[in-house]
Amino acid sequence: MTGIVSYGVYVPSYRIRVEEIAKQWGENPDIIKSGLMVEQKSVPDMDEDTATMAVEASRAAIMRADLDPKDIGAIYVGSESHPYAVKPTATIVGAAIGASNSIAAADFEFACKAGTAAIQTCIGLVALKKIKYGLAIGADVSQSSPGDALEYTAGAGSAAFVIGDDGVIAEIEGFTSFTSDTPDFWRRDLQKYPSHGGRFTGEPAYFRHIISATKELMDKTGLQPADFDYAVFHQPNGKFPLKAAKSLGFNTKQLKPGLIVTHIGNTYSASSLIGLSAVLDIALPGQRILITSFGSGAGSDSFALTVTDGIDHVRDKAPRVEDFLSGCKYLDYARYVKHHGKIRL
Repeated sequence: MTGIVSYGVYVPSYRIRVEEIAKQWGENPDIIKSGLMVEQKSVPDMDEDTATMAVEASRAAIMRADLDPKDIGAIYVGSESHPYAVKPTATIVGAAIGASNSIAAADFEFACKAGTAAIQTCIGLVALKKIKYGLAIGADVSQSSPGDALEYTAGAGSAAFVIGDDGVIAEIEGFTSFTSDTPDFWRRDLQKYPSHGGRFTGEPAYFRHIISATKELMDKTGLQPADFDYAVFHQPNGKFPLKAAKSLGFNTKQLKPGLIVTHIGNTYSASSLIGLSAVLDIALPGQRILITSFGSGAGSDSFALTVTDGIDHVRDKAPRVEDFLSGCKYLDYARYVKHHGKIRL
């Protein structure tokens, strides 16, 4: 039984409200908030980046299940904001958590679904008995040009998952992927900020891939929306996952527990994984979870999970997602752009 053995999350404590960004650009904040269903987003501190957040989430995952980091045989970090163009984030994580040097390690990139691609790789290595545990991470300091629509949602955060077949807290019943060459979002080498296809990011990008991957998963497993207690979809904003869920036959009750974009924004590679973590924080043994990621360029990975009795032994041994949603420190726009390095001193 291959599945999730443990999980950990990290979200910076800094926030900026939608109103503060809208004021800077002369926009109506009520229109922005109702259109995006986002109230605020997370902002990294000036000494935080994808590597530091990946380390924090990984440490939480190890602590939650009281694992020996030397038992981890592979570390894969999915992100589109790795701090180095040439220097792996995965090796930084391995050294920081005390992993063995005899590990497989690599950085993954597939826009916002690189973290779920890392999970798939770990599943394969565990299933082949090549490693005991694999550590799959999704982490991002999301990028957005000043004044762009993305600036209202591009947040920061990370989620780490230990994959194995011993001590499983959520069995992976099946997974599928749906991929195409759909250039809805991109960033050329040496460009600081990404570009996007505007209205094309919904269709033919997000909805086509989310819906296709999820339908293929249900066809493959024989499951229907009613068979799932929870559903998590990639969250570029609050409206897209709600619309995708409705078109697939899922209801708001299934979706709401994992819909945390309103509080922290779109954390890119960590987005659907933090949503899954929020569900694992409350899910009961025997309950079934669907998660479907999305990455621009474009592709989706969809998974069916069943929670086991093991969840009760690990859930409270590391911070929950809700622990990162309180005690926030709010920034004005000037301090926000300083934190993000959008202005140089």
